[in-house]
Amino acid sequence: MSDSISPAFSLEFFPPRDLAGQERLVRAAKQMLAIQPKYVSVTFGAGGSTRAGTADAVRTLRNLGCEAAPHLSCVGASRQDLRDILQAYKNEGVRRVVALRGDLPSGMGGDAGELRYANELVSFIREETGDWFHIEVAAYPEMHPQAAHPSADLDHFVNKVKAGADAAITQYFFNADAYFDFVDRAQAKGVRVPIVPGIMPITNHTQLLRFSEMCGAEVPRWIRLRLAEFGDDKASIRAFGVDVVTELCQTLLDNGAPGLHFYTLNHAEAPLAVWKELSLQA
Repeated sequence: MSDSISPAFSLEFFPPRDLAGQERLVRAAKQMLAIQPKYVSVTFGAGGSTRAGTADAVRTLRNLGCEAAPHLSCVGASRQDLRDILQAYKNEGVRRVVALRGDLPSGMGGDAGELRYANELVSFIREETGDWFHIEVAAYPEMHPQAAHPSADLDHFVNKVKAGADAAITQYFFNADAYFDFVDRAQAKGVRVPIVPGIMPITNHTQLLRFSEMCGAEVPRWIRLRLAEFGDDKASIRAFGVDVVTELCQTLLDNGAPGLHFYTLNHAEAPLAVWKELSLQA
């Protein structure tokens, strides 16, 4: 990363399920506007289960002055479904999407949709909309949990970039070496798009371990032991989490990461605390 280029920060939110969640989303987004995010993204439920909620949250966040990028999953969707969604977002002036394969919800069985992989979704978006959308895709520094091996996982990522992705957001991790190794290997395969580290604040021991088990992110043993030692002391967990994540973020930025993408979980306090601790040059 050139010294003349400032790192770009972005945020991820999820669609609220009720009025209280809606209020929490708006409150967190307003607080996070302080860091002037380049854009915010909004997640998409398994098999499209939050499709309307995603669109509503995108509208809400755009009304607050944020560029908002809806997540778009091809699992469980037909080409016409995807065509309609893309057209609706285009009509509203949305210029950025996060293209994902997505997960099958329980009970959907083998109905995976007409497109099976994220690279096919990226190609479809390009075929349907040209260069209207800036397309983000996912990257997995510690390997996607369903990948056969690291080389195959890297090839899947390269295919998404070749299909027309403009940038990538990684799954969260706590080992900076995993990120830099992944970037080096991707660049050796000809990838030149920005690969932005995904950052997960540490605020809840049980929740963090549950998320990490599902997505294949490794929580280093020393972090797990420290968190277990804190027990139910939420204040100590949060303070420890801010220290650990801030150090990780600073290491990433100091060594050339093009930005940071915070998984906010619709709460502003932890990511804001990390951002305020970072040594950033205006």
